[in-house]
Amino acid sequence: MIAFLLFVVGAAQSIWATTDPARYQCYALTFWLGSQATHLLPSTQCQFLIIKQVYSAFQMLPQEYPPLTLTVFSLPLFLPLTWYQATFAFIMAALVLYTYFVIRREGLKGSAETYIFYMVVGGCALVTVRYDLLPAVLTLLSVIAARKRRWTTAYIALAFGVLLKIYPLLLAPVLFIAEQQSQQGMQCPTDGRISRTPQQLWRTLQSCFRWQWRNGLLFSAIIIAVTALFALADFQNAVVSQLYYFLKRPIQSESLAASLFWVAHLGGLSWQIVYDYGSVNIYTSISSIVSPLMTVLFVFGVIAIFWLQWQRRLDMTQTVIALTLLFITTGKVFSPQYLIWLIPLLAYSGAFNRFWLIIWGTISLLTTLIYAIFYSQIIDSQHIKIPAGFFAVSSLRNFLLAYLLLAYLFNWHQARRCTREKRSMFIP
Repeated sequence: MIAFLLFVVGAAQSIWATTDPARYQCYALTFWLGSQATHLLPSTQCQFLIIKQVYSAFQMLPQEYPPLTLTVFSLPLFLPLTWYQATFAFIMAALVLYTYFVIRREGLKGSAETYIFYMVVGGCALVTVRYDLLPAVLTLLSVIAARKRRWTTAYIALAFGVLLKIYPLLLAPVLFIAEQQSQQGMQCPTDGRISRTPQQLWRTLQSCFRWQWRNGLLFSAIIIAVTALFALADFQNAVVSQLYYFLKRPIQSESLAASLFWVAHLGGLSWQIVYDYGSVNIYTSISSIVSPLMTVLFVFGVIAIFWLQWQRRLDMTQTVIALTLLFITTGKVFSPQYLIWLIPLLAYSGAFNRFWLIIWGTISLLTTLIYAIFYSQIIDSQHIKIPAGFFAVSSLRNFLLAYLLLAYLFNWHQARRCTREKRSMFIP
């Protein structure tokens, strides 16, 4: 019933020609038929594409998405074009249902019901009009396979997750460390004494000749081979534009950095709000300071999380959750669908005690309200007017998310405690 209702929510949005599935349709058609395929759709639907010349079939790749996403975007094309968005919503609703049964089979008692609850509260408006659940499910399947010591399957699942969305690439070292720990090939600390840490780290590096490299190389080979295949058609959009788009994006209005700008704006900081890079972004005189600062916090956070995993203070699932939380919290962009990356993992790991239900439930509800109430008021991308209360609500959400990240890293309120902990992987 929930999956059907989510399908209805997604299908109902098909009346607009500016939704994400509408963009997916433009990408799919122009890839298979060339730039002239835009004439098959309403004139306003593909205006975001900057077409400076005539392209033939197989020459146009997505500008902001990895090229393998075309396989997902092309599935609804088997039905009439007017059914595209409804068909896409149906496919994603079916994926919601599949994920429910996976978590019900592999997770703890109550995990599947928690997954549905989190999805309704935090993803009901977006899960069937975005493809983000697919890389999230592939990440979950990778974690499940790793827990069962099926390392090749785990690496393959994660590789295809990376090919659909870049963020799972951050999780590859987690999988590698977990594999080495399980095979006893990596010398890891046996006690927590700081004085012995340099010696323990040196022994770990010395053990590199006993590490298992085959699956890691397979992971790299899959990513390189698929990317190279699309690069034959369009090297710029297959390789260069993905990195350029990611690095050049400014600070988006929903991010934690934007909340810091808002606080400074209340104190007199001037800013400019514009629509570019497919989102509402903020430019200020301190952007060149805050953006690198968030990057530094992200880098130090990644090092700290890997350090905790190396010391066996975080198991693999906890490390994946911590890294994803860190990536979302410190990133320049926070889109509402990012919560979907975490929902399956949180439900599977048993993160549904009182602390999680209150904090994560509030974060999810605020995110849904931001999308459903405030985003609907921003209609004209040429003349952006931020609705009253937008920054207050998004900042509350962002500060709660930052607190949740710190609570998870330092285990405040026993945030990492769950019933799975008794059989966590690679924790003595």
